[in-house]
Amino acid sequence: MFVHTVFFWLHHPESQDDHTALRAGLESLKAVTEISTVYIGTPAETRRPVIDHTYDFALTLIFADKAAHDVYQEHPVHLAFVDKCAHLWQRVQIYDAVG
Repeated sequence: MFVHTVFFWLHHPESQDDHTALRAGLESLKAVTEISTVYIGTPAETRRPVIDHTYDFALTLIFADKAAHDVYQEHPVHLAFVDKCAHLWQRVQIYDAVG
């Protein structure tokens, strides 16, 4: 299993239009058949010193293996998402894990 987790910080987190546009872009990634599971979320209302809740959206994608992840990285749907939505975020942080 290969887990790809991406956190997004919007340029304008106060903008509902930007939230809506980024969520729509993230939802479009579900069309990539190499993805086994997709989770899209926002920060939970948990507050402890070890929790970073400064991001606006979290995306977790599960792949069968790294090869499937590598296909996703070059997939036209993923590339279109980045092209269409990159202007919305000021920061992206990615964590990949294997299990």
